[in-house]
Parts: sequence; C-alpha cells; structure tokens
Amino acid sequence: MTVAIVWFRRDLRVHDNPLLAAAQRYDEVLPLFIIDEKITEGRRASAARNRFIAGCLEDLDLALRRLRSRLLVLCGEPAHQLRAIASDLRVEAVLWSGDVSPYSRARDRRVHAALRELGVRAIEHPPNHVVDVGQIETGAAKPYQMHSPFHRRSLTMPRRPLLPAPRRLPPPPDLAGLSVLRQHPRLLLETLVRHPPSPHPLATPAEPPAPIAQPGETAARRALSRWLSSGLHRYAHGSQTLAEGATSRLSPHLRFGCLSALELEQRALQHPHPSAQAWVRQLSWRDFFAHVLLHSPGNLSLEHQAQLRGMEWEEHPERLVAWQQGITGFPIVDAAMRQLARTGWMPNRARLIVGSFLTKDLQIDWRQGEEWFSRLLLDGDPAQNNGNWQWIASVGTDPAPVARRLYNPTLQSQRHDPDGLYIRRWVPELSAVPLSALHQPSQMSECQQRRSGCWIGRDYPAPIVDHPTQRALALERYRRSLPPPPLEAASPPRPR
Repeated sequence: MTVAIVWFRRDLRVHDNPLLAAAQRYDEVLPLFIIDEKITEGRRASAARNRFIAGCLEDLDLALRRLRSRLLVLCGEPAHQLRAIASDLRVEAVLWSGDVSPYSRARDRRVHAALRELGVRAIEHPPNHVVDVGQIETGAAKPYQMHSPFHRRSLTMPRRPLLPAPRRLPPPPDLAGLSVLRQHPRLLLETLVRHPPSPHPLATPAEPPAPIAQPGETAARRALSRWLSSGLHRYAHGSQTLAEGATSRLSPHLRFGCLSALELEQRALQHPHPSAQAWVRQLSWRDFFAHVLLHSPGNLSLEHQAQLRGMEWEEHPERLVAWQQGITGFPIVDAAMRQLARTGWMPNRARLIVGSFLTKDLQIDWRQGEEWFSRLLLDGDPAQNNGNWQWIASVGTDPAPVARRLYNPTLQSQRHDPDGLYIRRWVPELSAVPLSALHQPSQMSECQQRRSGCWIGRDYPAPIVDHPTQRALALERYRRSLPPPPLEAASPPRPR
C-alpha cells in the first residue's frame, strides 16, 4: 500500500494541477495544506489575504470531496508537520509545487532534509507559471535582465499538455491516531484561517472591505470565462485606462493558484485577436519577475541595479501617511490608494502612477511602498510586487532613462481617466467638481469651489508637493547616484 501527500501551497485548484495527476499512481493520497504562521502572522501579513486563503481552502475542500477525498488543514512549521505525518503514515512521497521567493526556497530545503532523513521521496514540481522560469536562460547560459528578450525566448519554450480535473482521487489514508493531531488538540481536521492578523489601522476603511475577487477555484473559473468571452477583445486598447472592466482582475486567483497560468495562456491564444497576444505578454511579465527573483534573491532588500544601492531617500513620515491614506491632493493618486484599502487591488496603470509619485515626487524609498502593497494587496506576490516597485522606481530590471518613468500625475489622470469616472468613484468629495477642474482641483476658483461644495484645504487637501519642483529634484538625485558615463575612446589615427 503506497501513500503520498499532496502538499498544496499556491496551487489551490483541481483543474490543470500536475500534483493531482502525479498522485494517481499511489494507492492512498492525503491532500494537505499547512498554515505557515511566519507568513499568515508575519510582518507583512495581510488580513485580506488570509481571509481570501480561507475561502480558497473551503472551495478546494469541496472540490476534493467531489473527488471522494478531502483536505486536511494544519498549522505549524511545515518541515516539522510533514516529518511527523510522513513518519506516522509510512508515506512514500510528498509532492508539491515549488516557489521562487527566498523564504519559500529556504523552507523547501528544510523539508527536503527532513524527508531525506526518513527515506521519503520529495517530488517538487515547477511553480505555477507559463514556463519553467528556472530553466530559461540566455544564449550565454545566464539569467535574463530585460523582459523583451525573455518574452521572445519564452515563446519558444515547450509547454506541457493541459490537464483536466481528475474524475476521482485515490482515497485518503486513515488519520486516526495521527501524532500531529494529538500534539495540537486545538486544531480540527478542517481548521481554516480563523484569526487573521488585524489590518493596519491606516488600511481599515470605515465601511467593510469589498474584495475585488471572490476566493476559490469555482469563482476564479467563472471570472476567467467572463473575461475571455466579454473582456479580452478590448484589452489591447483599454488595458492602460482605469475604466471598470478594462483588465481581467484575475491576479488574485493566479497568486494562490486557483487558476493555472498555462491554462490562461492557452485559452487566451484560442482567440484570434491582437488583444490575446497583448494579454499573454502581461502573463510573461509575471514569469519574468519570478525569473529575476529566483536568480537575484537579494532584490527583496536591495536594488537590482548595484550602482543605485547607495541612493539617499527622503524621510517624510507625514507625506508617507498622506500617500497611504489617499489624501495627497492629487486625485488620481488618492483614488488609487483608497481603492487599494477598500478592495485589496488596483489596476496596473494606477500602481505605476502611485509608485512613481511615492518614489519620484515624494522621493520616499521604494521599499516603503513595496511593504505597504504587500500588506494590502490580495495579489501581493513577493516576486511581482518587488519587480514592479523596482521597475517604477528606476532601480530594477529593464533600465531606462529615469525621466521615462517619472510620471506627471495630472497628465496621467487626464490620459487614463479622461471622463473622471475612476476619481469620482473613489474620491467622493470631488463628485460635484466639474471635469475641467477634476484632475487638478487645487486650481479651482473660489466660485467653482463654492458651486461644487468642495473647498480646497477643508473638504479636499491641497497638493502636498509641487510636481515640477519635485521632478527636478528627483532627476538630480538619480544623476548624483549614477556613475559618470565612460569617456569616449580616442579615434584611431587615419591612415595616410
């Protein structure tokens, strides 16, 4: 009688799940999820994400029960828990999908060592990406530093076949007398995340939170079907706008593996429309940032560009709080930050705008923004969050002139929210401000303020900085931090 453990982590689904396909060869299979308190209760823990995980686990358990199995959820240090269960059940193998973050990789090394001592096979599958980001490399056998060549190479990489949901799983083993249950009497077999950490007070809205996505594979597949049938065809032209429905909002489902990245690519490419190619390219960015973090784990604390690691950032606690609360006096920034606090999400264009504003206008360390996002985002993935923040702060991969990623928030607002619908939704105190003044309400006349019932400095703040001034300061700060360009080589003498 062969027994295997399928250790679910960021692959909370039954469709296109290589772990479940590989588990079919065993006589008994124990589906397991371990609540790692270093993540769920750690410094960057997120109450919204913990609630989302709980919903995903409930949905996964229901799906497994339809396959005549069930999900065991435990809490504790994974290597310890897996060692105890594997010993008690005489397990032959533990199967899981890997990850690229430094913490996950260190945790997996501890698991490998614990299982090796027991003689249990540790079978680690690639993470939930379109391609195996650990196997892709340049012609010089080095990691990629820029997305475009990475994307071109990834298009040539082989894809495994998509896997249907299994019709049935091998039955779970008898758990009676399992030592981890005796050692932890407070835990039930179906324990979920019952007590998530309290959200940061600045991120706690007066109204109850309204997540942008419902948890679990069932909701994720419905959302995917809606997007492919009614949203994808508009993506190429609308992805940079802040309009409702312009982007897929599938990132939380990808974060926890409720959807397969490979399935998303393959199903999107079935649509003969330029928007499908544009959307697939965005999936490739997700793979790219995972590839970068895998090969440069120090990026979680240091700038990817070594020459910028000594850059001096400003200390402005009051400005940081204004940015976090969405009271900067720049409507597009404030709308995006309030949406983040209310829903745990914001469109990618909004992320770029608020990231540029924090690092270039306020000149505050990008790590402050990365940490804030990691605590509030439902899709707060370490690789994606870090890669995006370093990119917009001009300290990461794909180096470009600083001015190219130094956004004017007013112009960005006019370009990407031309009708002001996004601002009016998330900054209600500006709802009666005329569109001509909405993107820069501080320029309203006294008469306009009276008519709109919005007095600058009382009902809505004046801008906390002057963008042209801050732009000049930012360009100078980056110039000082970068090494001087090399001297031009002397021209060779001309033959006489």
